[in-house]
Amino acid sequence: MSVKLERLGHIFTEEISKIIHTELRDESIGFITITYTKISSDLSYAKVYFSLLDLSRKEEVEKKLNKASNFIRNNLFDRVEIRKMPELTFVYDESIEYGSKIEHIIDEINGDE
Repeated sequence: MSVKLERLGHIFTEEISKIIHTELRDESIGFITITYTKISSDLSYAKVYFSLLDLSRKEEVEKKLNKASNFIRNNLFDRVEIRKMPELTFVYDESIEYGSKIEHIIDEINGDE
């Protein structure tokens, strides 16, 4: 990924987080963290990765965020100067869960020594 796309992804991550926490009026989403945004090279699509504390609600929250993606996209267009706004797709970020699992395995291995 180019430096320009990485910088734009970082801006998207910050602004989407602000939009969700200040302008999205869906209380059922609760507290989520936008962890990363990956933008395609042609600026057509953007995958927005999020995490949340209550893992039992991840599918429900993902559906609600994807349903609100047009609202978020329109607000993002007002905040970021860009000619073409990509379509947003929200995906649960499993890297934190994966990292925790790896850490647990390492602790088990080190505990055996």
